[in-house]
Amino acid sequence: MRQLLLLLLTAFLGACAVVERPTPIPVRPLSVKTDCSYRDETGGSGMLKLDVAAARVRAFEARANFPQHGACHFVLKDFRQTREMPAIELSQPNGGCVVRMWEQGSRVTVAFQQCERMCTGSAWDQLLPMIYDRRDGSCA
Repeated sequence: MRQLLLLLLTAFLGACAVVERPTPIPVRPLSVKTDCSYRDETGGSGMLKLDVAAARVRAFEARANFPQHGACHFVLKDFRQTREMPAIELSQPNGGCVVRMWEQGSRVTVAFQQCERMCTGSAWDQLLPMIYDRRDGSCA
């Protein structure tokens, strides 16, 4: 009986998919240029424009719309760049909003912290980081 259980357990573990771990975040200046948009299954939509060269942000705009909740909008003119490495950081001079950008593998992530004032309605509660995938040019 014990041998049968071990055999079944071994077969089960062998059949399970191995979860691939994310690659480490590289410590190098970020360079990326994109102008992408998305629409999700709930009717939400968004767009992301980025132009970053050698960790210097030259253009940035992000918009996220959430039906029945509101929208969030971010533009470079409302921020100043306060960090380049290991992740880019944009901070509002007269507010608490911070936008961070980093790459991991083929993906570039744009995350928002304490940016409630950049949103209408309850959109802030819906906002997640935006991710641009260099492999296929998509964003979400």
